[in-house]
Amino acid sequence: MTESFRRSGEYEDPYPGRNPYQGDAQHVVSPVNPEWPPPPAQPPAAAPVPGEPARRRVRRGPVALLAAVAIVAAAVGGGTAYGIQELTGGDTVAASSTGTTAVPAGQKGTVASVAKAVSPSIVEISATSNAGASTGSGVIITADGEIITNNHVVSGASSVQVTTSDGKRYTAEVVGTDSAKDLALIKLEGASGLPAATLGDSDAVQVGDQVVAIGSPEGLTGTVTSGIVSALDRDVTVPTDEEQQQPDGGWPFEFGGRQFNGDTGSSTTTYKAIQTDASLNPGNSGGALIDMSGRIIGINSAMYSAAGSSADAGSVGLGFAIPIDTVEADLAKLRAGADG
Repeated sequence: MTESFRRSGEYEDPYPGRNPYQGDAQHVVSPVNPEWPPPPAQPPAAAPVPGEPARRRVRRGPVALLAAVAIVAAAVGGGTAYGIQELTGGDTVAASSTGTTAVPAGQKGTVASVAKAVSPSIVEISATSNAGASTGSGVIITADGEIITNNHVVSGASSVQVTTSDGKRYTAEVVGTDSAKDLALIKLEGASGLPAATLGDSDAVQVGDQVVAIGSPEGLTGTVTSGIVSALDRDVTVPTDEEQQQPDGGWPFEFGGRQFNGDTGSSTTTYKAIQTDASLNPGNSGGALIDMSGRIIGINSAMYSAAGSSADAGSVGLGFAIPIDTVEADLAKLRAGADG
């Protein structure tokens, strides 16, 4: 440190080398400037008591200051977790924690702050297969390019292209799929330093909580909508065959004994979903459902549109997301290259 610190009450002796404890034999010289106050009197040092060990004076300086700073840093450590993650650029998935947040403390609770914090972690996915081309969304979960999306977005794809929020395009490979949960993991080629999303805790979500959805409906990259959690643990049934996807990008699903967006077919799977009224449309599949602290609480997977075609489509506030706890529990299987 180039700066020096002087304790309150200390002064700089204009006559270095003078012994202030020589008693009356020492001549007292008046300060050069008579307006300066005289230095405070220094009491003579107390003589040690016979038999008692002399006490060492503890010098307080930069070491003590550093210790105090360390204590303060430990006290606020929980609030700095996000900043440390950003500085270290770790490639591991952020652990679920209700204390971890992607939104600065002073900006929590606004859609704008959530969108600013999380949008860089959401991508657009273009997949080509024998059935044609489809567009969906995905969530970056590691800095080296692991992305979570829906199985129906990439299953059976012969090629997968990903566009990040800053316009960069990557080729991706499908690492693993799980049709029973409608989840897939893809990995970008040659990616590094990407902004990984912060994963939340879907078990802590309550009906009525405000949420934000980010995705690429109809290819409109980075679209942000908002709403609330309408219900929890909804049984949603979707097809396991990607060929059931509709030409307009709609994904059939069954809920409450009724089928929406077409026929789900004979091969289906059912999962517990978070229901939201945040606007979702074809292309939002695989995107993020986010709490107001910027944590991912779900992967958007099914949405209902009353229109017969995408040209007339519009959200009616009936959307479903796979809880992020389900996603995390499935990650090891997906990373191992599970297929099906």
